[in-house]
Amino acid sequence: MIRAFDTLSLPLLRWLDPEDAHRLAIQGLRLLPPLRTRLDDAKLAVRAFGLNFPNPIGMSAGFDKNAEVPDALLRLGFGFVEIGTVTPKPQSGNPRPRLFRLERDEAVINRLGFNNDGAEPVLRRLASRANLGGIIGVNVGANKDSPDRVADYVRLIETFAPVASYFTVNVSSPNTPGLRNMQQAHILDDLLAKVIDARERVRAKAGDSPVLLKIAPDLSLAELDEVVHVARSRRVDGMIVANTTVGRPSSLRETARAKEQGGLSGRPLFRLSTRMVAETYVRVEGAFPLIGVGGIDSGGAALTKIRAGASLIQLYSPLVFKGLGLVDDIKSDLTSTLLRTGREQLSEIVGADAATITAEDWPV
Repeated sequence: MIRAFDTLSLPLLRWLDPEDAHRLAIQGLRLLPPLRTRLDDAKLAVRAFGLNFPNPIGMSAGFDKNAEVPDALLRLGFGFVEIGTVTPKPQSGNPRPRLFRLERDEAVINRLGFNNDGAEPVLRRLASRANLGGIIGVNVGANKDSPDRVADYVRLIETFAPVASYFTVNVSSPNTPGLRNMQQAHILDDLLAKVIDARERVRAKAGDSPVLLKIAPDLSLAELDEVVHVARSRRVDGMIVANTTVGRPSSLRETARAKEQGGLSGRPLFRLSTRMVAETYVRVEGAFPLIGVGGIDSGGAALTKIRAGASLIQLYSPLVFKGLGLVDDIKSDLTSTLLRTGREQLSEIVGADAATITAEDWPV
């Protein structure tokens, strides 16, 4: 059914304006008939952040911003789904057009600006499916016009703790002015201290809520040193590496469209984001797991990201070009690799190539 869905939908969706296509994809998933979820191979199971993931492949934040179709995505084979980015108040985002495909590069540029329905309706949707199981993370951010952005994050932790499998603190989107400044050590330290404190205050009633930090791929290594130091000292449960890049690799072929402002994702981000996974992995020293994101468009790319140091991975932009069948393709390739190499779990190869990758020339 997934292959049939891809065959029918991909040509239509690629013909439409990217944002209209995204809206239609959400509507299509809402109408998708219930599927019998196929059990994943036990070799693909991952334990991270105190959670048991049936497989390591997650839907990245940005696709299901408003928690409209998390269960449809889980039934399609994702091991977990991250909704959001959610802000306390509804937000329309930046003016359209704000989403662009770079077809020949299999890449996407977005400058959406945290467009979402706001906390209240998203909370209602998550609460209505709270007994259905599955791992649903909530990616949280600050409103563009907020007078106190740290308070926005704290409020969202307190609001969503009863329904979130985990939280992602997003301080790395390039599309909200000044947001990336929150990755500066002294600001980040204050933010994480208050977020962790909020999580602890609601733990008795809401249960445990792992807190992850999502960073930009554009940090310098000195900045990464500081970010990891703060994350470790504040005892976050994990990091997501990485968000979209404001850089434009020299390999891009869609040079005119590449001039659009916003964050670049997809295949051209793969080398940089993988390098950042490896650099983060060696700095974390096993203190917590990582989720690797950026340009994962095949089983081989997923394996590379895992060997760079990612315990879990997330997809979004490559699905625009490869379709939902990519999820099963990656799982099949990972299972075959484990069988061929005599490994029992993916955890046995996490970070195996990190040191080698960090010694290579910097991606350009």
